[in-house]
Amino acid sequence: MNLPDKYLSPYDPTAYEKDLYTMWEESGFFNPDNLPGDRDETFCIIMPPPNANGRLHAGHGTDMTLKDIMTRYHRMRGKKALFLPGSDHAGFETQGVFEKKLQKEGRSRFGMGREELYNEIYNFVMENKGFMEDDVKRLGVSCDWSRNTFTLQPDVVSRVQDTFIKMYEDGMIYRGKRSIHWNPKFQTSLSDIETKFEDRKTPFYYFQYGPFVIGTVRPETKFADKYIVVHPDDERYAEYDHMQEFEVEWINGPIKATLIKDEVADMEKGSGAMTITPWHSQVDFDLAQKYDLPLEQIIDWDGKLLPVAGEFAGTKAHVAREAIVEKLQEKGLVVEVDNDYTNAVRLCERTGVVVEPQIKDQWFIKMDKLAAMTLESLDKGEYKFVTERYEKIFRHWMENPIDWNISRQIVWGIQIPAWFKDGEIKVSKENPGEGWSQDPDTFDTWFSSGQWPLMTLGYPEGSDMEFYPTDVMETGADLVFKWVPRMIMFGLYLTGEVPFRDIYFHGMVLDSKGVKMSKSKGNVLSPIDLAEEFGTDAMRMAFVVANPPGSDMPLSTDKVRAYKKFANKLWNIARFVYSSFEDFSYDHEDFGNMNAEDQLRVEKFNDVRDDIAKDIEQYRPHLAAEKLYHYVWHEFADNVLEASKNALAGETSEDDRLSKQFMLYQILEGILKTAHPFMPFITEEIWKDFPNKEKNLLIVESWN
Repeated sequence: MNLPDKYLSPYDPTAYEKDLYTMWEESGFFNPDNLPGDRDETFCIIMPPPNANGRLHAGHGTDMTLKDIMTRYHRMRGKKALFLPGSDHAGFETQGVFEKKLQKEGRSRFGMGREELYNEIYNFVMENKGFMEDDVKRLGVSCDWSRNTFTLQPDVVSRVQDTFIKMYEDGMIYRGKRSIHWNPKFQTSLSDIETKFEDRKTPFYYFQYGPFVIGTVRPETKFADKYIVVHPDDERYAEYDHMQEFEVEWINGPIKATLIKDEVADMEKGSGAMTITPWHSQVDFDLAQKYDLPLEQIIDWDGKLLPVAGEFAGTKAHVAREAIVEKLQEKGLVVEVDNDYTNAVRLCERTGVVVEPQIKDQWFIKMDKLAAMTLESLDKGEYKFVTERYEKIFRHWMENPIDWNISRQIVWGIQIPAWFKDGEIKVSKENPGEGWSQDPDTFDTWFSSGQWPLMTLGYPEGSDMEFYPTDVMETGADLVFKWVPRMIMFGLYLTGEVPFRDIYFHGMVLDSKGVKMSKSKGNVLSPIDLAEEFGTDAMRMAFVVANPPGSDMPLSTDKVRAYKKFANKLWNIARFVYSSFEDFSYDHEDFGNMNAEDQLRVEKFNDVRDDIAKDIEQYRPHLAAEKLYHYVWHEFADNVLEASKNALAGETSEDDRLSKQFMLYQILEGILKTAHPFMPFITEEIWKDFPNKEKNLLIVESWN
């Protein structure tokens, strides 16, 4: 063969990658229905839908790369392989991003009509969704874009609402006035999994409350506290009776208080006595329900004190705290202040806003039966975790289920199909008639994305349900108690089958010093920028090597640069081998002419290749990539090629030269096929010139 001129220059990814991706798309081979040959066995992996509100980050780079490696591998192994893409509307998060945009423009969502706000967010999301999908393509991901799904497309919305109706009719969903987590800045409730705790130094105050000393970090909630709780076994309070009443001097004057003896009180904490604020504490709310106590709101939905606070009404609760303590001090009711106290403060995970416990009518899913169903399926081995420690975390959450608040007071999302009229409720996608108004709330994003495998595959009767259950769910480790259990619950509840067989978690991508990447720290590495500078193949290798399942991985430009050198090494290897084929009868089928030494070299490579295949199938791509790198650079380039140069130069026998050509032909062919899932662009470009008259595109070549 004549050596193509392109090999006379170093490998330049920018010269080939865009055209190669276009070639793959136009071939139709991303679509499993178009794959050549008889493919009876399926392989399916579904993209955890990136939020359609921005560009891809390093975590997405890892996620997309790992999935694409599996998909390309199983496609080459003769399976009907489907990598199904999509994007998530990401309700609260996206609306929060959009509200920041409005603030910069001097506008606010408050005062905007529902339809106006929805349409503006829709246009914003559609623009960013396009950017995000272009980013995915830039990473070389071989997903079937003809099946691209968005969580707000009409058919998905309709089927998600159907699930709500079914669960309501089955008694799995109820509406009730419960203690919820409220974000006062963004004016919406949140579920437990949308919040996090942060340790903060907060003064702990001890106040004289009649004959008792109570402790609190939140004096601003205490205006209506009229119940003291102690443990029934606490000897310090043996002289007092359950439900005994007392006259107590308090913040705004004397009040009548009642003593409750209940095991919820902690005898080891402070004085062992506490007052309760049922409206602004989950524990206190539960106690109020138990004893049928009155509920009174102290802090409004904006985070300001209500008229019950007297002179402090209208003030932000946290701002009024010091003034309230000062007033209690003047009354001689401050016993002690511990300024070294560390308090676990609950925050909105997305915005960092301190959430306020409030009581509100919301829709809740009963989680006990769903959680039990999920654990039973795990015990039966119907699905498994690649990493054992995440199974333990998962089990802990499933063994301690909390009813799930699925109501969100936002516009951007799927509206709940429920209607209200004069205290009546009807659950329906259609308006029941005159005088009925639809619930303005939307579903928690996890309610729709929890049905993602089903919605993308056309549940209940779509033809793509042949791919259900899918083979593996590969996603971020932070979703072990968020997204993953919800997908399993919905899958089991709606179909009786789990949505995937294996669960593979990747960790967080950190900077080179092991610090979490963030824009404020200026240490963010964009996968798109890395691909532009070093090539997509180098970027993909950097995301895989030294990245075992479930572990956080430091990433640096130096690491990516090293794999750019590796890509160029592969390019130079192809140039050397192709240049030795000038008079080689490459369509010769008899490779038995190799001598024993060269046959041994081929067998050694085949052993490495088998190990790599086993690593991919057993979810050890980090080991597979390292073995590929080591063999190509240190074995093939340093040893095999060096040992072949004399024979190829005609310095030994003709039989030896022919043997070396046969050997190099077989090993290079195997290297390109083995490397393709990891480094698809450069391998496909080299494959174009591979001397084989009947070759397909490498993307659909047989692995063996």
